[in-house]
Amino acid sequence: MKKISENKLARMTHLSTKDGIIAALAIDQRGALKRMLSEQGFNGDVEKAIVEFKELISEYLTPYSSSILLDPEYGLPASKVKVDDAGLLLAYEKTGYDATEPGRFPDLLPEWSALRLKEAGADAVKFLLYYDVDESDEINERKQAFVERIGSECVAEDMPFYLEVLTYDALIDDAKGKDYARVKPHKVNEMMKEFSKDRYQVDVLKVEVPVNMNYVEGFAKEATDVVYTKKEALNYFKEQSDSTHLPFIFLSAGVSAKLFQDTLYFAKEAESTFNGVLCGRATWKDSVEVFVKEGKKAAIEWLNTQGKQNMDELNEALNATASSWHNKLA
Repeated sequence: MKKISENKLARMTHLSTKDGIIAALAIDQRGALKRMLSEQGFNGDVEKAIVEFKELISEYLTPYSSSILLDPEYGLPASKVKVDDAGLLLAYEKTGYDATEPGRFPDLLPEWSALRLKEAGADAVKFLLYYDVDESDEINERKQAFVERIGSECVAEDMPFYLEVLTYDALIDDAKGKDYARVKPHKVNEMMKEFSKDRYQVDVLKVEVPVNMNYVEGFAKEATDVVYTKKEALNYFKEQSDSTHLPFIFLSAGVSAKLFQDTLYFAKEAESTFNGVLCGRATWKDSVEVFVKEGKKAAIEWLNTQGKQNMDELNEALNATASSWHNKLA
């Protein structure tokens, strides 16, 4: 069991349910949200729309979540309208990654620090890293050192450090295709081992599930789509869980609300000891079209009905499947 400070423990408690489940809502999207608005034909003031949309998600969905993840670029107004007992995570990274050189290198928001995120009301710092365990040592050691610096900064400010890692393969362009599906378990589970090391000072790992569920026997639409048998997929989930002593939570990766909930039950069947979710688009993405095409009032109606239903069903799934982080941190 990892020992953490009293301040970190108090902040972790504020981010979680009373049972130690992290039932967090994510809307730190920036570039992705701009694309979603554009795809629905939005042609107004996009900066203003992003701020307003985040405010709606925060105000109407945090009553059903233990915490919310926002970005300090557009999300601070939304942090003011969340319910008081919902915790706050703030993202520290710039959106996307450096596309001018190989390696998908990250960068921090230059006018922010762990101290400033804390002063803005954050209970935890979240940092997103793209990572390919099979890329060169030269690339990966740069990324490892980057994470070490953030971990040290969070220790200095006594703030929980949530590290979100998105895996990829530098030689496979289609992250949703079969070729990547075949190597994904290796990528995800080896990454878990690396960033569970004490040197990174990570408190919670925010990660993908170790398989693409669309290629799992029983989930795939066609028999020819199956890449993993059910038994293989269950083993990969158990292997992931056994790869870390840290609390870890699942991101939704933009899949449907139903598939994400089904995935949590699958993880439970595999005896995974995951500790919650930081769920974004699976909960609210369908409201973007309503917001663009029908306006704010219609979007609020959607959030109060379908959005609430998505949250209720997700919470039901979490209560039935997730384990308490109290068993991993003290």
